[in-house]
Amino acid sequence: MFACLFQSQTLFNQLREITGIQDLQVLQSALNVCLVQQHLSMYSGVDCLTYSCFYSRALEVSAEENAACMKRKRCEGSGESCSPADWIRQEDCPVGIRNVGNTCWFSAVIQSLFHLPVFRRLVLNYCLSERVLEKCKSHSEKRNIAFMQELRCLFALMVGSNRRFVDPSAAVELLRDAFRTSEAQQDVSEFTHKLLDWLEDAFQLAANGNNPEDKQNNPMVQLFYGTFVAERLHEEKIVSNIEQFGQYPLQVNGFNNLDECLEGAMVEGEIELLHSDQTMSSGQERWFSKLPPVLTFELSRFEFNQSLGRPEKIHKKLEFPQVIYMDSRYLHKNVDQTHGRRGGVKRLKDQLTVLQQKLEGYKNYGSGPTKYPLADMLQYVLEFATTKPTNVSPASVPMNPAAHTEPSSSDSRQGPFSSTQRTPIHKPFTQCRPPIEVPLQPAPHSVTEEELYFVRSCLQRWRAEVENTINELKASIDKVSQALEGMYSDNSLCQVPYRLHAVLVHEGQASAGHYWAYIYDHANKRWLKYNDVMVTESTWEELVRDSYGGMTNASAYCLMYINDKLPYLIAEDTDNETGQVLKGMDSLPSILRRYVREDNRWFQQELREWEEQFCQAQREEAQVQTHTEKAVPEEPQNPEQEPNPEPVQEQTNEVSQEPPTDSTPAFHEEYSRLYELSQEETTPQQDPRLQHVLVYFFQNQAPNRVIERTLLEQFADRNLSFDDRAISIMREARSKIRLIKPEDMDMDEYLQWHDDYSMFKTVFAYLLAGLELYQNGKIREALNYLAHAHQDNSVLLRKGEKKGVDQSLIALYRRKCLKELNENAATLFKSQDENDVAEAVTIMNECIIPCMHLMVRDSVSQEDLDVIELIRSCWCSYLGQDMDDSVQEKLSEFLPRVLDCSAEMVVLKEPPKVRNSPHDLCSRLTAVMKSIHSTSVVTVK
Repeated sequence: MFACLFQSQTLFNQLREITGIQDLQVLQSALNVCLVQQHLSMYSGVDCLTYSCFYSRALEVSAEENAACMKRKRCEGSGESCSPADWIRQEDCPVGIRNVGNTCWFSAVIQSLFHLPVFRRLVLNYCLSERVLEKCKSHSEKRNIAFMQELRCLFALMVGSNRRFVDPSAAVELLRDAFRTSEAQQDVSEFTHKLLDWLEDAFQLAANGNNPEDKQNNPMVQLFYGTFVAERLHEEKIVSNIEQFGQYPLQVNGFNNLDECLEGAMVEGEIELLHSDQTMSSGQERWFSKLPPVLTFELSRFEFNQSLGRPEKIHKKLEFPQVIYMDSRYLHKNVDQTHGRRGGVKRLKDQLTVLQQKLEGYKNYGSGPTKYPLADMLQYVLEFATTKPTNVSPASVPMNPAAHTEPSSSDSRQGPFSSTQRTPIHKPFTQCRPPIEVPLQPAPHSVTEEELYFVRSCLQRWRAEVENTINELKASIDKVSQALEGMYSDNSLCQVPYRLHAVLVHEGQASAGHYWAYIYDHANKRWLKYNDVMVTESTWEELVRDSYGGMTNASAYCLMYINDKLPYLIAEDTDNETGQVLKGMDSLPSILRRYVREDNRWFQQELREWEEQFCQAQREEAQVQTHTEKAVPEEPQNPEQEPNPEPVQEQTNEVSQEPPTDSTPAFHEEYSRLYELSQEETTPQQDPRLQHVLVYFFQNQAPNRVIERTLLEQFADRNLSFDDRAISIMREARSKIRLIKPEDMDMDEYLQWHDDYSMFKTVFAYLLAGLELYQNGKIREALNYLAHAHQDNSVLLRKGEKKGVDQSLIALYRRKCLKELNENAATLFKSQDENDVAEAVTIMNECIIPCMHLMVRDSVSQEDLDVIELIRSCWCSYLGQDMDDSVQEKLSEFLPRVLDCSAEMVVLKEPPKVRNSPHDLCSRLTAVMKSIHSTSVVTVK
């Protein structure tokens, strides 16, 4: 018994990790649904001679069974609402697919194939003649025919159904039956390959019934299969053979992007990868000789751990482009040209390695364990030498030892980067500003003018030489890197473009997880996310975050590309006479059109039945409310008396002590769960306040009346009424809300608390967007988000310490962005090119100057002041330089605004809208902080 309990607990822990759902009752209900097995064998034992008549009648029966099945299961899956009004498909919105028990993989694969118009037409128009049907005697042939008919019905519903999602149970059960018999290995990859094999066999019957071996006319083969030439050296002779491939497997380990994976798979000889020091060695090369219109790459993200005795998932980051040119280095016709370019890649990589080693010597200089940039070390020695010596010895002056103790040995080991030991020497703008008192700095006890002149001239010359050398090395590295990138990007090798059509994503571990798909909507030029019943608009940035891997436990396991020069692949059906595009029901064959209309009729009937039931429930609820109001008389209250918290608490307790119902414990359980969650410690990777509004209220000590009403509003949501107990809880919550009188609740106060939480989530969304953009090198956009996050967060923190986010992290990356963006603007300005100067001025006016003004107006820190002074010094240094009059004029226009931050109204550019759903923010926070801590140490209090 204890073993069973342990296994059960282990299973629930895995489910919590994969789904993010912590409620044990929800997980138990979901697990029970997944274990329900339905027996659907509509086509078993069908006589081939009566196939056509049987199929026509079966479509009508199937529509009835599909409607009944949808009604029976309407409350089982997550993301599905109880009300059929929420099941209605929105106009022009794609249809989702229900998860009928560990079938998210099926939904991802089918959706990616369905939204390929050329494949959708093949399935919908699939038809076998009576002569072919008569020859289909084997069990496998009958099963494949039955599967194709179920797939046709499923595709027809996805085209013309009025439902927001459809049920794939019949088609899924046929697949599962095959694995229950002779093939017991229920692996997702095996399921997918089995699905494609059945489709190929079914189309083979339609393409060429006489010769099953001849597959040249099979549309599945024509669409998804290609050939490659395998060459190897045998007895000093090249031996080659041609092989066919469908889904092409690629290893992920050891590679950084799709091109490197392809080179590693195609060329098992000695090759050089563009972005890696790794060398692959073997004795065989593969070259694509014929590419299929639909090119599918299967990414091997699972490997068997010999020591642990179980499979593990590879979470390594792997980048892939939206367009890949397959002729650049993979086609057999370009073999000679590719061999020559690989030699050039090797030479360039050798040059790049030498240059990077030289640059590293300047950036990390020193003979000890701790190393520093050489240019900075020379600058700090120069600052020390030029600091005026004090007249009195520090040892002879009585002072507070806690404030003026000489640097200890541990302080000296901190290196030359301590901001309190720096005295900038070039600040021309300080002449027009009042002097700032600074603490005494370390200085030489005595130095002659001759010594100072000699040291200063040497150090300044050496520092200039070092900076020039570093700039030259960086320029050389950029030049070599661009040459590497351009080795395969000239027009002669970019004639076969393949565009990304779909990305299939797996989230979880090797033993369990969840699947969904990102599919490109070619008609509307957008990405859509297909997650079982949910179909939502997405972006390339979200796709990258979920698919590249390396940040969370989600990553792509399959990439589907299509030939960008074959428009028929994505062309919609057209009318043969008018040439107009056929949409919806018009694109279906007549028999499937009748089937979909019948299913829509059943759906309308279901909506009417539900409406009647809902009205009846409302009438019963009204009767219960009337009976309660008569049974519990209201106490008279003085209308002039101000409400206070204590009577409200008494009234709330009185309401909660009504005659015991099944729903009363639910309020207490949820209240206790969220209160315990609010006591958890906030870490850099996790903030409990993001998980629920009540956690935020608890930590900020919100009034009880606000907390209680918020809890009741949660249970009163009709979208949570998925069974009888939930409906009872919903009714009781609504009754309690109605008993709260206007004088007992300050609605302005209640709404203000919810507005504060909404702003808190927005601040977090801005912060995460800024950090993500900063890591991707988009400094300008990142600064905009971080500036807004800092500004809004300041408003929250003035209301309470726990009402906002820790300001230090926002300020740190705001400073980093400001410094880097200013360096970019200065580099552009220094070039004196007309376009570059205009871009630099735009950056200053729109980004840097508004941010500086906001920093000064807030309670500015010493670190922020240092950055501001650095920016001012940078631009003042251009005053004495020789430059064009037009450039000098532009400098004089914005420089006063850089030096004086109090002369104008600050208007920040409004950032793009961001998603601030709690689940999205929690997962992004974990991923971003994990990425930050893997590259640099950031202390978050």
